[in-house]
Amino acid sequence: MSNAPFVIETLFDAPVAKVWKALTDHGEMKKWYFDMVSFKPEIGFEFQFTGGRPDGEKYIHLCKVTEVVQNKKIAYSWTYKGYNGYSIVMFELFAEGAKTRLKLSHEGLESFPSDNPDFDKKNFEEGWTYITGKSLKEFVEQEPA
Repeated sequence: MSNAPFVIETLFDAPVAKVWKALTDHGEMKKWYFDMVSFKPEIGFEFQFTGGRPDGEKYIHLCKVTEVVQNKKIAYSWTYKGYNGYSIVMFELFAEGAKTRLKLSHEGLESFPSDNPDFDKKNFEEGWTYITGKSLKEFVEQEPA
């Protein structure tokens, strides 16, 4: 497996402030991302959620915010309860006129157990492609309620 981080970029027809709010506001995150008990965009804040393929095993994700730059970047550790491995997910925002380019990086995927097919890099690619390219995109591009 390559040690290169997974990187995906998506252009949203929405301003940076709206995308930032979707990435960092607990109430907004629950609408398009994962159902977390709580979330705060503060360095050191720890959160967890359960996720996995709809027809597969569920995993408890343990995360800790590692970096926050208002309206520009948020990063957090991404590990799994009961499994070896440590990774970092980073969301970076770039204004392009009235639109926003999101660069998502997920590094450290090679540290997860290689004998578990659920931790295969292609599954992360599929998941992040859906999350950023469909779920988040549709959420931030919808008309205000």
